[in-house]
Amino acid sequence: KTMDISKFKAALNGGATADAQLMADIGPYNLLIGETPEYSSSALTFDESNRIFSSTFSEGFAWEVLEVLAGPPTVTFKWRHFGKFSGTYTDKKGNKYQGNGEMVNVIGICIAKVNDQLVIESLDIYYNPEDLLRPLTTQVRKGDGEVPVGGTDEADSRNVKGGPCCTSSATSNCSVM
Repeated sequence: KTMDISKFKAALNGGATADAQLMADIGPYNLLIGETPEYSSSALTFDESNRIFSSTFSEGFAWEVLEVLAGPPTVTFKWRHFGKFSGTYTDKKGNKYQGNGEMVNVIGICIAKVNDQLVIESLDIYYNPEDLLRPLTTQVRKGDGEVPVGGTDEADSRNVKGGPCCTSSATSNCSVM
């Protein structure tokens, strides 16, 4: 037995707590990511969120303790979740991003309260969910039908034919939308 389900509570970044049943119902990804510009935990079931991240990290998404900062009964430790972005990530709008094989590293801190049998009673998890999601929408491989993310901004006139060149002597090719 690793946790006392009658007492278990988990919270992300000091937010609302979830009990063991809620965590079992919605899944760890939904609990630990929440609502962001790229991800909607309320729109996904446990199985759907698991499929997204199984597809995203097709070679696995490992977790490890990096450093234990304090021992029982309040165990404080630094952790890392990591894996190659070698699959496809689908954001909350249905956009698909093909990974380029780059390693995604997410670092966080956890404060785990345990009983005298070292059974977990609560987890307070601290990390920035954007550290997980941002690489999934920026570290992408350009492929058929894919648009590079973070490329030229269409609104930036310096990168548009006929943009700032209109102020130079080469105005014959200038156009205004």
